[in-house]
Amino acid sequence: MSESHYSLNGKRIILGVTGSIAAYKAVSLLRTLVQAGADVSVVMTQSATRFIAPLTFEVLSKHPVAIDLFSGKQEMMHITWPEHADLIVLAPCTANRMAKYALGLADDLLSTMLMTTQCPVVIAPAMDGEMWDQPALKNHVAVLRERGVTILEPEIGPLASGKWSQGRLPSEEAIVATIEEKLRETQDWVGHHFLISAGPTREPIDAVRFLSNGSSGKMGYELAEAAVARGARVTLVSGPTELAPPPGIEFLSVTTAEEMHQALASKFERATVLIMAAAVGDFRPRQVNPEKFKKQDWNGEPLELERTTDILAALSAQRTHQILVGFAAETSNLLENGQAKLKKKSLDMIVVNQIGGTHSAFGNETNEVILIPRGKTPQPIPRLPKRAVADRILTELHTFTVPASSHQPVSQI
Repeated sequence: MSESHYSLNGKRIILGVTGSIAAYKAVSLLRTLVQAGADVSVVMTQSATRFIAPLTFEVLSKHPVAIDLFSGKQEMMHITWPEHADLIVLAPCTANRMAKYALGLADDLLSTMLMTTQCPVVIAPAMDGEMWDQPALKNHVAVLRERGVTILEPEIGPLASGKWSQGRLPSEEAIVATIEEKLRETQDWVGHHFLISAGPTREPIDAVRFLSNGSSGKMGYELAEAAVARGARVTLVSGPTELAPPPGIEFLSVTTAEEMHQALASKFERATVLIMAAAVGDFRPRQVNPEKFKKQDWNGEPLELERTTDILAALSAQRTHQILVGFAAETSNLLENGQAKLKKKSLDMIVVNQIGGTHSAFGNETNEVILIPRGKTPQPIPRLPKRAVADRILTELHTFTVPASSHQPVSQI
């Protein structure tokens, strides 16, 4: 990237460089960030200095490079630098560095900075062999993402060892775009009330059995957390999940599709945005046995089903001022099926994701979607952590934003 088209004017960024062969790529990243107007300070680990000299970063950043926690200076860099930073980016970040971060270890300058910072952290991993697929590393990545750290997916390609695997440093374009997006997250939804559904529903068959689906609820919970971070008041209506409700929201727990319908309907009038991210069951048993049905009592008779309420269609028919967003979980013809649902339910936008296979939206920490805004060109979003996808959705929704002042003040909702 010889010439930056990004705008990071006035942003203060800490670039952490760890001991990877990809450390040389951080030089180009630094140059791009500086050209975009950012004030960048570089922190290197001791092992990173074995791959590239600190002087290179000093010349390009016009700041001394920080390496040693005990540099002899009076300045407490592990506290003062993060206090004044808008964002920390680790590029490249090794598997070892992510493990230390996830475990809360603080035995050098960079790890101590990460322990004290309150600003967003973006990680661009780089590693060799099959490290990215190791269960231990996957656990560390999941822990960090749960804490709100943005971790890009390493790219697949030739590695330093000669292997072809997933471990290459993400592209500079992807890293800078993610930095720009995280820095753009401001209080841009202040005064709005988001009503968000999440998770699966369960339709009882008898006292112990039920019909459901594989939704983890992760996407809806990330949307709720992102909306709160950007200033909105949020009501999250969730089916059964193993997730803890994000702090700062109103949380309503439901089980069946009808319970979800009633909960959403009770909050809909005062909402300004409805995002229907839940995987609501389309069918329920016509009759429910109040006791456990014994298998020896089954004579082969079929389970009779009936349709549940199409919640989004029902609420769409009652809309007055609300922005409506639906989700479509599809196994094929994603674009065509999404466009049909957008029109049928009179939505402002629909988010189409694929289910089934190893990259299914269900049960994954990442998601790859197509945003289809009404009257606009569909926008494919590459595979990203679900929190990053949530922020892309909230940013796109500004196309349909009605000024919050035209609705009930937040204090009256």
